[in-house]
Amino acid sequence: MSGPAPLVRRAAVEGLGTAALVAVVVGSWIQATELTRDVGTQLLANSLATVFGLGVLIAFLGPVSGAHFNPAVTLAAWYTGRRTGDGPDLRDVTVYVPAQVVGAIGGAVLADAMFGKPLVAFSTHERWAGHLWLAEVVATAGLVWLIFGLTRAGRAHLAPPLVAAYIGAAYWFTSSTSFANPAVTIGRAFTDTFAGIAPTSVLPFLAAQLIGAAAGLGLVAVSFGSPFTAGEGEVVVPHAAQHPSTGSTEESALAR
Repeated sequence: MSGPAPLVRRAAVEGLGTAALVAVVVGSWIQATELTRDVGTQLLANSLATVFGLGVLIAFLGPVSGAHFNPAVTLAAWYTGRRTGDGPDLRDVTVYVPAQVVGAIGGAVLADAMFGKPLVAFSTHERWAGHLWLAEVVATAGLVWLIFGLTRAGRAHLAPPLVAAYIGAAYWFTSSTSFANPAVTIGRAFTDTFAGIAPTSVLPFLAAQLIGAAAGLGLVAVSFGSPFTAGEGEVVVPHAAQHPSTGSTEESALAR
C-alpha cells in the first residue's frame, strides 16, 4: 500500500472539505428560508442537504486525509493514538485544526456570496442557554462514540452513510440542531443568517463540544473496552496512512 499523502495535501483536503461542508450547511439554510416560511420544512431541507453533502465528502476525501473535518475528532484521534502511534501526531493536529477552522470560515463566506449576502457579517443569532450546551455535549459525544466505535466493531467502511445519517438524526433530536464541531461553530459565526451563531455564544458551544468528545471516548471504553487499544487511533474511512499490520484506519467525519 502506498504511503500517506504529504501533510500539506492532507491539511488542504481537511480545509477544503470543511469549507464545502459549511457551504452546504449555510447555503441550504439560506435557500430554505428563501423558499418557505415554514420552519419545519426549512429544517428538513437543511438536514437532508447536510446528510447528502457530508456522506459524499467523507467517501470522496476520506482516502486522502481521513475526512475529519472536525477538530473534536482530530483531537480525540490524537489522544487515543498517542500511546500506540496509530493516530495523528501533534504536528498533524497543529496543521489540521487551523486548516479546518479557516476552511469553515471560508465556507460560510462562500455560501453568503452565492446568495448575494454580505461576505462577512457576524451573526446576531444568540444561542446562549444551558439546554443548548447540553445538546452539544450529547451530539458530539454520540458522534465520537459512533466514529471510534465503528472502527472497534470492524465497520469502518460504513462510516460515510452512518456518520451522515447520525448527523441528520441529530438535527432533529437535539435542541441545538447538532453543531457538534468546533470549526463549523466558528465558521457559522461569520454569517448573519439563520444558520449563524453569535460570536458571544461560540465559546460555551466549543467547551460543550470538547466535553462531549471526552464523553464519547468514555462511551467507546464502556462499549468496546479501552480506547487506547492498538489500532484504535485511526478511525472511519480507510486511507493511505492505514497500517496493514494492525488493520487501523484514520478517523473521518465530522460533522456539521
